[in-house]
Amino acid sequence: MNTRTLSILLIGFALLAGCASPATSGPAAQSQFATVTPTLFITTGTPAVLTASQPPGAFTAIPNLASTPASGMPNVCTDPQVTALLGSLKTAVLASDGSLLSSLVHPTRGLDVAYFRDGNVINYDQEHAKFVFETTFEVNWGTEPGSGAGKIGSFHNVVVPELVKAFNQPYALHCNELKHGGATYELEWPYEGDFYSVYFPGTEANGLLDWHTWVVGVQYVNNKPFIYALMQFFWEP
Repeated sequence: MNTRTLSILLIGFALLAGCASPATSGPAAQSQFATVTPTLFITTGTPAVLTASQPPGAFTAIPNLASTPASGMPNVCTDPQVTALLGSLKTAVLASDGSLLSSLVHPTRGLDVAYFRDGNVINYDQEHAKFVFETTFEVNWGTEPGSGAGKIGSFHNVVVPELVKAFNQPYALHCNELKHGGATYELEWPYEGDFYSVYFPGTEANGLLDWHTWVVGVQYVNNKPFIYALMQFFWEP
């Protein structure tokens, strides 16, 4: 092979390398928390109607009065707007009301949802939040604790049943406190913003190991609260 032919081949290889698509990010490149969470654009599929369960059980609101709001901002722990926001979240979940849920989602940050504390974070903007109770679009939520099996499914089939269960049992709301039962890991809220724990302490029959906590991130926009994150915690083997 002469020098001219070799040069042409080298140039051709360089051009092909420059046109190649970048490698897709593996699971390790996906943010487990909120630092970098890609927006997943949800497409609508065949509507699947979720029937609401029985009326929710009683709950107790427990504010953390040590929380200090920024100057001029409402106190998230005592603001009745936040109480109404959480009540609307419950209504949206139990009634499968996508339009209502969409109105609660942070208008610029969207809504980060983590089914597992160390799983994949899926972000829904307001527009796509309208369809989470209908779409059959499946995503990878991460791996099941213990078994290591992958949890793949739609928001409707994976997340909604757990939220419905949470709002249909006696629970307490704890402001800026990550309330939980016995755990084999250290619980951490990975955001800097305010939040509420929707906490069920578990039952004596199960040794209180069936405790369950959904944490709801709350942030104000023009003095109006919105939800920016949902993450659940539970006992893991």
